[in-house]
Amino acid sequence: MIGELMAQVHDHGGGVRSVQVPIPDNPLGHTLVYVVDTDRGPVLVDTGWDDPDSWDTLAEGLAACGTDVGEIHGVVITHHHPDHHGLSGKVREASGAWIAMHAADSAIVRRTRETRAERWFTYMTVKLEAAGAPEEHIAPLRSARRRELPGFSPALPDREIVPGELLDLPGRRLRAIWTPGHTPGHVCLHLEEEHPARLAGHGRLFSGDHLLPEITPHIGLYEDPDDATVTDPLGDYLDSLERVGRLAPAEVLPAHQHVFTDASARVRELLAHHEERLTDLRSLLAKPLTPWQLAVRMEWNRPWEQIPYGSRNIAVSEAEAHLRRLVKLGHAEAVPGSDPVTYVAT
Repeated sequence: MIGELMAQVHDHGGGVRSVQVPIPDNPLGHTLVYVVDTDRGPVLVDTGWDDPDSWDTLAEGLAACGTDVGEIHGVVITHHHPDHHGLSGKVREASGAWIAMHAADSAIVRRTRETRAERWFTYMTVKLEAAGAPEEHIAPLRSARRRELPGFSPALPDREIVPGELLDLPGRRLRAIWTPGHTPGHVCLHLEEEHPARLAGHGRLFSGDHLLPEITPHIGLYEDPDDATVTDPLGDYLDSLERVGRLAPAEVLPAHQHVFTDASARVRELLAHHEERLTDLRSLLAKPLTPWQLAVRMEWNRPWEQIPYGSRNIAVSEAEAHLRRLVKLGHAEAVPGSDPVTYVAT
């Protein structure tokens, strides 16, 4: 067990450590939960997936850090997804810790708790029909209404993360940077302190899913059955990337994979990636396509036939986010009278 924990816990110096909390049945493998020492006790940045093995791993990792769940002073959540916010409620129950989240994601948590699972399945069915998905893909949603959804009863945050302000972490300077795109209320957290190894740059950045070293975060439509606002998540993400790049932190501490340096270079890579993808999609839209047809033709990390069912829904949402961006830029438009709606390059 000690050998395993040595692989799960890492000391990043300056009173910051990380615990690798597993995500069940997910290729990402784990969420990096950061443990930040403060004058009032340790504070967690994210908590991991709500699963018994994940909970045990978090508890064992905290013990290896010289603390335990009962000593946690607060929990700062980068965004509402269950691999980040899932264990927050259990941490609060065990310790009395506060939970902080940006208001936009707190609103999603609140509506999620108030929405019956059947409403989500109906919503997804309607969305996929509108996107042009074939009946064989939609059919399972019509008969899956009783199935429990992960993260359907997330903990309600009791503190609001205000962009641009320092969080209430005695003895630390941790400033919230609003970075919408992956979710509407995603935040990065800028630790405005000298790097413990004196690396060049401005402090350290807890980047959540916004900035990852080797993979591109999923940017889809903001899923919410009770909010019909027409948003532009990809536009939000690209703007947020540029804002983070200007921070020029000495080191980035992401929620997945591993820590890295040169955030500005990674930002440039991601901006170029999305610019190239938008250009490629314009070429695909030389003839009218539904969002589903566009997703099938887009380049993914594996052939479409090998993409699992749930991941296809995510892929369609990502195609729709890119379509919405192209429409906003005036590079594509909906074909009048088409049903389901098709889009064509302009």
